[in-house]
This record gives sequence, C-alpha cells and structure tokens, in this order.
Amino acid sequence: MNLPVVSDSVLRKAAADGSWSFLKAVAAPICNAIDQSADNADVLQDFSADQLTLWGYVTLHDEVMDGGFVQLIHNGYGPFFFHNPFAKAINQWGLKKLRNLIYDARRLYEQYGEEIARDCSDDDFMALFEQFPDFDDLDDAFVEDEEEYTDAVAQYVDQHLDLFIMISQD
Repeated sequence: MNLPVVSDSVLRKAAADGSWSFLKAVAAPICNAIDQSADNADVLQDFSADQLTLWGYVTLHDEVMDGGFVQLIHNGYGPFFFHNPFAKAINQWGLKKLRNLIYDARRLYEQYGEEIARDCSDDDFMALFEQFPDFDDLDDAFVEDEEEYTDAVAQYVDQHLDLFIMISQD
C-alpha cells in the first residue's frame, strides 16, 4: 500500500477551510497519482480500498457537481462506480443514503450507460442531458445532500487518517 506524505501544516490549513478542503488535501496525492498514470490499472493496485474509495468520492463529487451522472458516465467512470464495490465501501463509511443513490444511478447506468459513454461531439454530448432526463433527480439529490456526504466522508477520513496518508511535521 502506498501512503503518500502530506504535511501537517497543509492538513491543518485545509481542515480550517472546511470538510471539502480537508478531503482535497488528503486525497490530492492519491488523485494525482491515479489521474496522471497512463495505465490506471497498474497504479490502482498501489492504493488500498479506503484510498480508492476516497479517490472515488472526490471524483464522484467533481463530476456530479459539474455535469451530473451523465457527465460521470460519459467521462468513463461508470465501470468504477457501478461495477465495483464503491457503494458497499461508502456504506461501510456510514453513508447509507449515498449508497442508495449510487444503486439508483447504477440501474440507469445499466439501461443507458453504453449510449452515454460513446464518443461524440461536444454538441452531441450536451444533447445527452436532454436525452436522459432520468438522471436529473439523482443529480439534484446529490447536490442537495452534498454537504452532508462531504462532512461524513471527511469525518471518516479524519478518524482513520493513518489509512490514507502519512503526516510529515513541518
């Protein structure tokens, strides 16, 4: 397992700025390693299930807050969220409501995912939002409860920090 190092001062400042800033500070080295890797499968093996769940939450948050589940699926994240135990892991962190939302999104992904994920022009991508309005309620539900989810994830991470990173003293 790869335990990235984050400085104590960075964590303290991020925590003072709120739950989302704290999560981003803890997740940054994990996200950077995964996002910059040419072969995600290889780099994913370097991280624990908890670290990957954190990366997943940050990715889910960024994608859904920016463009909803349609964007998340179109950008190729569907298999990670809907064919892996992400929902089960997030439930183990105490986020039952988010688990249920992921299961609801999975049902739609199974129905529409292949069509949403295909390559298309920017105009065709924008049209996907109108073609798949079933995702609108899920997007709205995520946005409505985002602060609750983020606070709960931050609390879990804070209580289990040694599973995610090593802290360096400045």
